[in-house]
Amino acid sequence: ACERTLGLSSAQLFVLQRLTSEVLEGETLRFDETILLALRRPGELGVPIGPGWLTHAVGDITSLGGITVLSLMTALVTVYLLLDRRWPIAIFVFSSVLSGWLASTLLKILVARPRPDIVPHLVEVSDLSFPSGHAMVSAVTYLTLGALLARTQRYRSTRIFVMAAGVFLAVIIGLSRIYLGVHYPTDVFAGWCAGALWAL
Repeated sequence: ACERTLGLSSAQLFVLQRLTSEVLEGETLRFDETILLALRRPGELGVPIGPGWLTHAVGDITSLGGITVLSLMTALVTVYLLLDRRWPIAIFVFSSVLSGWLASTLLKILVARPRPDIVPHLVEVSDLSFPSGHAMVSAVTYLTLGALLARTQRYRSTRIFVMAAGVFLAVIIGLSRIYLGVHYPTDVFAGWCAGALWAL
């Protein structure tokens, strides 16, 4: 299991390094912009494709990866674990999420990629673009919590479900950032890679 984890971590690190290099060289820009434009109505770039309720739903989904929701969730889980006298796990969860957020911020500063401006943003943003903080920190949080919760399950089916739920949340949160026009697809993919790497 340890060798498998190490191999997976190495692969993710390699993908993240290659992707960061391509982004810095501007090689991914055409692909990124094509995806963002495909998600907007031709001639009305401020209007996303799909029914009106979808934009509202995507806005709700993106909030699940916001600093407020993730901070509340991490704080509540940490307090629960402390009350349950599981100090090492409480410290592990808290430090995993906090260090993941700090790593995301550091990567943003190092790469310094501006937010996409080819389509109007459907939510307000102010920081840098690469990697997606929502994608990365939600991956760290939900995958870490999913792995810890899965260890307490008696049945393989429930262990798989819990981990799948963590992956599902991280994926839809990342996709919501692309749909809202506030991140390039490569920002989100890098966030997933970095977040999963951190969780491992």
